[in-house]
Amino acid sequence: MTYIRRKLAGNILDILKRGKSILLLGARQTGKTTMINQEIVPDLIYSFVDPEVRIRYEKDQTLLTRELKLTLQTWDKLPIIFIDEIQRVPNVTDIAQLLIDQKKAQFILTGSSAHKLKHGATVNLLPGRVVALIMDPLHFDELPKNWQNLNDILLYGTLPFIVLDANNDNREADLRSYVTTYLEEEIRAEALVRNIGNFSRFLELAASESGYIVNFTKLSQDVGVASTTIIDYYQVLEDCMITLRIDPIIHSISHRRLIKSPKYIFFDLGVRRACTNEGHQLPEKYLAHLFEQYIGIELIHQTRKLSSAQLRYWRDSNNVEVDYVLETSGRYIPIEVKWTEEPSINDARHLKKFLSEYENTDKGYIICRTPQAVEISENIIALPWQRVKEIIF
Repeated sequence: MTYIRRKLAGNILDILKRGKSILLLGARQTGKTTMINQEIVPDLIYSFVDPEVRIRYEKDQTLLTRELKLTLQTWDKLPIIFIDEIQRVPNVTDIAQLLIDQKKAQFILTGSSAHKLKHGATVNLLPGRVVALIMDPLHFDELPKNWQNLNDILLYGTLPFIVLDANNDNREADLRSYVTTYLEEEIRAEALVRNIGNFSRFLELAASESGYIVNFTKLSQDVGVASTTIIDYYQVLEDCMITLRIDPIIHSISHRRLIKSPKYIFFDLGVRRACTNEGHQLPEKYLAHLFEQYIGIELIHQTRKLSSAQLRYWRDSNNVEVDYVLETSGRYIPIEVKWTEEPSINDARHLKKFLSEYENTDKGYIICRTPQAVEISENIIALPWQRVKEIIF
């Protein structure tokens, strides 16, 4: 199968050259294993996806340590050890720490869930020893030229195995299979929730609500569980990197009553649609909402490159809202997303309110389907959606 080169590979190579090890997390099928094998070429590989391999090391917690001590004696250089799906045998991180501290090996540890790593009381997260990275689906500037079609992105998403298959029927089947496999192997097999039926219903509703401000009370009523359980379910989705959380700006100089609930966006729009069981003939208004979500996904991808950056949103009790606000180095950059091809001053009215409200901002953006950048006013620019990363870089 054709391999699509990933920009994250360059970051990983630079980190390895500095002598550091890596913890690479990302949802299933984002291309972690393929990228490591194609572009890094580790010296030793252990894949806990394979049940036989996993069970072997689960039975004897010291076995991997004893094996590696003997194996590494034969190496005259610092080997790179790749352990795939680390969350399935999380105590292996203790072995990694031992060998990293003894300067006997570098590690690339990958996983599709941070739940056991983050919430296991005895799990060693290797503080100061690894650089943590996140693998997303394909960013816009990684997509092949024949896939840079907005409608395809909104309907099928940008997971590599979907992008590489030109048959829409195959894509539909593969996305449905992805959701089933996720429920069975990630949720049921790893016992991340007690009731898979309730969680399955929640997953469908959460996908439908993707991009909207969460109403935990309403969701709890619809699913038939407590609000605290809904919060726990969202935490599972976040830990498995299925959803991306966007928190609001909650301080206002003019004492506006600001909304304080978070938004959640599904990490991939194809997976989101498969979770909701929607068809692919969607009305224009619905596509506009998906477009807003896609821009949010791209903005989060870009902010991962800046340690000081965070994506937020802004909305008051009168429904005055700015879709996204990039917070970086103490500054705000407000961003509105519009489906239009001809942006106007009317599209900028909430941006103007935001700019007048906060002194630590001097420019706002409208991301839309305009073919060229357009100056809307002195401090508001409309950009084509393909150029969204120019806001940050």
